[in-house]
Amino acid sequence: MRDSAWRVLGPDDSSDALPPTVGELETLALALRGHLESILPEVERAAGPRPSDTQSYCALACIGEARRKLGVTPHASLQSRVAHARLLARCLNALCDHYERLRNAPS
Repeated sequence: MRDSAWRVLGPDDSSDALPPTVGELETLALALRGHLESILPEVERAAGPRPSDTQSYCALACIGEARRKLGVTPHASLQSRVAHARLLARCLNALCDHYERLRNAPS
């Protein structure tokens, strides 16, 4: 998952990172969507049905934001599609971070 995000964001997530080629962008965008759809329920389970700490509340907020961004259809321009793919990649990285923290949190 993180590798797909890295391929869209570049090593330092800077705005001047070179975008993937048009063909690669479509493949990566689909992969990012699939990864997000896979990790969302996992993070939700890790946060629990009744979050009792800040970490869990933050994870749930991130889930909501990721779902919102998954519902957006970018404009047809390459610039819009790259920007949207980068948003999805950042959401994916954040959800991976939340998942790791929640899974490693003391019970």
